[in-house]
Amino acid sequence: MKRLLVLAAAATAIVASAQTYPGSKPISFVVPFAAGGPTDRVARDLAEAMRKSMGGANFVVENVGGAGGTIGAAKVAKASPDGHTLLLHHIGMASAPALYRKLPYKPLEDFEYVGMINEVPMTLIGKPQLPANNYRDFENYIRANAGKLNIAHAGLGSASHLCGLMWQSAIKANEAMTTIPFGGTAPAMNALVGGQVDLMCDQTTNTTGQIEAGRVKAFAVTTAKPLSGHKLLKDYPTLREMGLKNFELTIWHGLYAPKGTPPAVLAQLNTALKAALKDPDFIKKQEGLGAIVVTDKRVEPAAHKAFVTAEIAKLKPVIEAAGKFAD
Repeated sequence: MKRLLVLAAAATAIVASAQTYPGSKPISFVVPFAAGGPTDRVARDLAEAMRKSMGGANFVVENVGGAGGTIGAAKVAKASPDGHTLLLHHIGMASAPALYRKLPYKPLEDFEYVGMINEVPMTLIGKPQLPANNYRDFENYIRANAGKLNIAHAGLGSASHLCGLMWQSAIKANEAMTTIPFGGTAPAMNALVGGQVDLMCDQTTNTTGQIEAGRVKAFAVTTAKPLSGHKLLKDYPTLREMGLKNFELTIWHGLYAPKGTPPAVLAQLNTALKAALKDPDFIKKQEGLGAIVVTDKRVEPAAHKAFVTAEIAKLKPVIEAAGKFAD
């Protein structure tokens, strides 16, 4: 009887807290990366938009970097499930299970999914000296020069690393070129612009300025459909169109709460998120980052979780086949 009374009291407290949520206590967006990066900017923009959609609720951004985003994610997984500590993470939510063989949390089991926020397309680019001027000629050039070319990326688990792995696997060119890791996007891009490396696949946030300035050559985009609304990339084909079956890769962001967060709190957060994603100021800021705000069913918790599940299944065999892990 005593145990039943304790459980009943706990349930009553949860219901009461859900009814008064968020109250005066701040809602913390844990960003598992350093301040100033793309994910941090998304978090700060979303915090402002959700503040408005939640009647002035107090949002703060907490940067908990390290270990490729896994330290910050683990912190949220272990946090109190009261809706006041949330995780804002990118595609690392899906790549970590393969990159880290001793991951301290389970992405599909230790979180409640609130919804997806945005996604950033990626582009396949080459150094300006390459003789090819379209994707078909580009792929033919690669095959004709097997073993002589190299592909750059910003580091293990980075967007450019994942994209490069997937593309090499899709065209069966894993052994046809040398992979060169750099300590960040800037040095990798500088090496490409300078002609020290041959190609790279990275998000539009990092590539559009270089393409527009003519410092690199672009050959294709990684989205399922052409970027018909993009003033610079609208005429580039998708890799799907070029024969790479089901190829699609974007760098996306989602919002997550610790497992056990009350349904009523999750419903409030999802409603506020969907309102924020329609905020003109938020949309404009995301466009400035090269990101596309999600408007499809993935803004719903179940659909976003299904999407992440599929992303894990897509990335896991490619990463494991490469045989390079982060731990």
